Amino acid sequence: QVQLVESGGGLVQAGGSLRLSCAASGSIFRLRAIRWYRQAPGKQRALVATIASGGSTNYADSVKGRFTISRDNAKNTAYLQMSSLKPEDTAVYQCNADITEPGVYQYNQWGQGTQVTVSS
Repeated sequence: QVQLVESGGGLVQAGGSLRLSCAASGSIFRLRAIRWYRQAPGKQRALVATIASGGSTNYADSVKGRFTISRDNAKNTAYLQMSSLKPEDTAVYQCNADITEPGVYQYNQWGQGTQVTVSS
């Protein structure tokens, strides 16, 4: 079973920047599509950004032009670079990935989440 661990969350002022990391660990595996979700208090979990295995990306309208998703396949790590942060970006951010392992059908895995708080 692959583990996904997010890091890089914290408290930042509006207009600031933050970079989140999602590191995958385990035995033999491949990360396929990787996604970042967020959930604010009282809100539904929402998809923020997606990066495919080939590198193509997709973003929610609310973060376009401000957030950038990327991946380093050699490090089995995905990133979410967040700039021009707004108070409404405050949420728990989780990474999610489609994963393949030998002898196992593709499955979906979640990280534990990291808190991002943007102050006004």
